[in-house]
Amino acid sequence: MKKVAMIPARYDATRFPAKLMQLLGEKTVIRHTYENTVDTNLFDDVIVVTDSDIIYKEIMSKGGKAVMSKHEHESGTDRIAEVLPGLDADIVVNVQGDEPFVQKEPLQKILDVFSDETVQVASLMQVIHDAQLVQDPNYVKVAVDKYSNALFFSRSPIPYHRDKNISPVYYEHIGVYAYRKNALLDFTQWDITPLEASEKIECLRYLENGVFIRMVETDYMGIEIDTPEDLERASKILQFKSK
Repeated sequence: MKKVAMIPARYDATRFPAKLMQLLGEKTVIRHTYENTVDTNLFDDVIVVTDSDIIYKEIMSKGGKAVMSKHEHESGTDRIAEVLPGLDADIVVNVQGDEPFVQKEPLQKILDVFSDETVQVASLMQVIHDAQLVQDPNYVKVAVDKYSNALFFSRSPIPYHRDKNISPVYYEHIGVYAYRKNALLDFTQWDITPLEASEKIECLRYLENGVFIRMVETDYMGIEIDTPEDLERASKILQFKSK
């Protein structure tokens, strides 16, 4: 199977404008994401898909590969789907541009699940150990069934901890997706669904259209750069890794 990683990169992020061009150490966030994805050696191609001349030049000037998309897209998935029809790919991995600490092992795990021919879409999750993050709406939570298929994604804590004699496990949804090519193209043909619109979580569109998402647990320990505080935390992690 031909495997391609695509990195949607929007410049005008709502919560943290221009976050992908913020410096994290000596490199921008988007450059960390792109180069770490390439360095996994898992993909036949790695492409940044962006609406921004600034991001485009940042990647191309460093010897990377980027393509321009139109500005108006509801989600990163819609953005990469715009350029997908002419691309030779069987499996597409959507690596979010604000995930600078991309690692090989989690991406290998997510690719491996496609040996099951019933899997059309897959994504990553990790256990949340910090109780404050469980309550934080910037951290998307996912509940899964016993087969590791997603039951629901929410910015609220799920499950609700009603029985205090039980210690529920909370999973953070990590914004890395993998799709069979046709499953990704189907996504763009569907209207935005009610739960997706309410939560502002794009993958709910798949669940609301009856397509299951296979979740893969990892100890990824990544940080999505959604706020200036996230960037500060990422900088501390980078400094620790450099020691």
